[in-house]
Amino acid sequence: MADQDFNMQPLPNGADTAPAVGLISQYIKDLSFENPNAPAIYQNQNAPTVDVQFNIGGAQVGDEVHEVVLKIEVRAENEGQVAFIVDLSYAGLFGFRNVPADQIQPYLLGEGPRLIFPFARRVLADAVRDGGFPPLLLEPIDFNTLYLQSQESQGQQGVAGQA
Repeated sequence: MADQDFNMQPLPNGADTAPAVGLISQYIKDLSFENPNAPAIYQNQNAPTVDVQFNIGGAQVGDEVHEVVLKIEVRAENEGQVAFIVDLSYAGLFGFRNVPADQIQPYLLGEGPRLIFPFARRVLADAVRDGGFPPLLLEPIDFNTLYLQSQESQGQQGVAGQA
């Protein structure tokens, strides 16, 4: 049905006025794996300290089409030496039809990343494994709650700035 929703042909029985959102495509936008201290890093048997950072962006790229980019940066260090660095930008194209404008951003920054995260997580785990390390399996993330928290903190900052 998702294919039918976004071929821009009228739907039967007047259903073309109902709000609809669909994932059109998902893809690796950018992927970088660095292993700057190989092969010496493999001689250290201690587990590395891993720092993971996320960034989410959304932008309109066409009529009723938006792109969500989930950027994941990972830096692993072992006793002061960099074990590996991974930068992944994983994106999804989402089609919107009859969705109110004020509902698009919450979807792009909350629900969109939730849908593409499992696939980005697999790409990241595979890249780390292919780099000679145990796969890095990230825990699931509640992007909707993170979005609501960021909106709440921005609202509080706006009120504080007006006081």
